[in-house]
Amino acid sequence: MERQSAQRSKSQCLVHSLVEKTSKGQQPNVESKLPQIDEQESSTPKADTNGVSHKDEVRGTESRLLSKRQLSDMAMSVRSLAKKLANLKVKLRIRSVFLLTKAHDRTLIGKTREVARWLLSKQRDVPYIVFVENTMKDNKTFDAPGLVNEDPSYGERLKYWDNELAAQRPHTFDFVITLGGDGTVLYASWLFQRVVPPVLSFALGSLGFLTKFDFDKYEDTLTQVFRDGVTISLRLRFEGTIMRSQKDYDNGGRRDIVEELVGEEAEDRRTHKPDRTFEILNDIVLDRGPNPTMSTVELFGDEEHLTTVQADGVCVATPTGSTAYNLAAGGSLCHPENPVILVTAICAHTLSFRPIILPDTIVLRLGVPYDARASSWASFDGRERYVYVYKHISLRANSL
Repeated sequence: MERQSAQRSKSQCLVHSLVEKTSKGQQPNVESKLPQIDEQESSTPKADTNGVSHKDEVRGTESRLLSKRQLSDMAMSVRSLAKKLANLKVKLRIRSVFLLTKAHDRTLIGKTREVARWLLSKQRDVPYIVFVENTMKDNKTFDAPGLVNEDPSYGERLKYWDNELAAQRPHTFDFVITLGGDGTVLYASWLFQRVVPPVLSFALGSLGFLTKFDFDKYEDTLTQVFRDGVTISLRLRFEGTIMRSQKDYDNGGRRDIVEELVGEEAEDRRTHKPDRTFEILNDIVLDRGPNPTMSTVELFGDEEHLTTVQADGVCVATPTGSTAYNLAAGGSLCHPENPVILVTAICAHTLSFRPIILPDTIVLRLGVPYDARASSWASFDGRERYVYVYKHISLRANSL
């Protein structure tokens, strides 16, 4: 049966729209602005009219329907766009600002209030709508009632977000400001699983790989960004899909995961079905978890079986995540603009296994054999820990 391309809905995101134009052979206008969102639309989350567009199983199925050629074309379009955006300033039409910080850090909550107050002030050229986490509504340190008492108009423009709003209505927000460390930036990526608004990060944490700007100069920085525009740096993300074994699949006897996965997509066989899909900015780690024995992981690239890994685990990192667990496990450092996938074994059983660097156009799959001595565990950007028995991960690069 001939594979059909997945239908992607038109996006209001600047980067998504430019990639769509580039993939169709059109010359994108990188000086275009983000569409302005009405205040009523920004403040009120609407129900999903597509019904199933946000379901993980549908997302995983649509992703698998993309052919190798389509994946390569998309990767080339993103690379071309990234080079153009790196040398240009894009002036965004910003009205709704998403503030993200550590909700349990009292010091950072106070700084969040300071930034929110500055954005809401009538001295700004635009009456910004400011979204803070819904936990701030009753937080004494943030003191939302006191903020509104200073100026009643603040109450109409001070809004609250939750995880559901960020996941289902990402176009509500034109710009994201994070106050914290690298973990806060990763959390922003986790909240926006599909479409990520432009993110500006102020350094208020222990590490600073992803936080470029000094908070002490936040007024000057934000004024310059809103007035003159920003230079957008695209970061490669992984789309990781959990694939569950089809128990009713009949292979005429004892099942072998290598035989099942080699050529599975080319021959349109369905030995596994998609379960959940995650967008990853740092890394996916498949490890032995609490088991005392090593993990056995079968590694596949596209339709080929690459190797069998016996180790405490395998770390699959993006270029952004190359400085995290990948570096600690002995992996290579990588510039964030390199379109690659980094595969590093964690305490490999044999000294001959060395870190691998693969192109972003490859579909990488990690499978746990049916006869493995112990199950394996997987985490996605340090979250959503899962135990894997008779499952595998299908991983694709996604720069949006």
